[in-house]
Amino acid sequence: MKGIIFNLLEEVVTHQFGANTWDDLLDASGLDGAYTSLGSYADEEAFKLVAAASAALKLPPADVLRWFGRSAMPLLAQRYPVFFEGHDSTRSYLLTLNSIIHPEVRKLYPGAATPVFDFDATDAETLLIGYHSERKLCALAEGFMQGAADHYKESMQLKHPECMHNGAAKCLWELKFSK
Repeated sequence: MKGIIFNLLEEVVTHQFGANTWDDLLDASGLDGAYTSLGSYADEEAFKLVAAASAALKLPPADVLRWFGRSAMPLLAQRYPVFFEGHDSTRSYLLTLNSIIHPEVRKLYPGAATPVFDFDATDAETLLIGYHSERKLCALAEGFMQGAADHYKESMQLKHPECMHNGAAKCLWELKFSK
């Protein structure tokens, strides 16, 4: 996993809970916390940090990942405004994940393993999103989607009827948006 993810996690934890909390999570997970944005780190390190946060907050790991994704989105919008420009809705933004955002991520962070999405946008009211990733971080992806809806000042109804954690080949979300 790329170091930028760890950097974002440190920032949102520190911002919302303080630097001591980040240090406590590192101690609880047995990690040193020396992450550079371009570095590559074992996925297990991220999973250990999520597990430590889960134990500290008494929340399921999926809830921690959703919180992280949603909380990190404003930082991403600040750092990479070009990804958000030209979009007036969450739907428009999400539809660029495979074609614009993830190719740029792979340019900025060589070796980044990004998830693959598929979309069914034929219904003007509902956006269907399929997700596949070996990491199975669907809760993080969901948090990023919620953060994007916050960014575009939209309400989002989200259903997750199929999940890789329940044996599905990919995750499937049904999204509906309103201003």
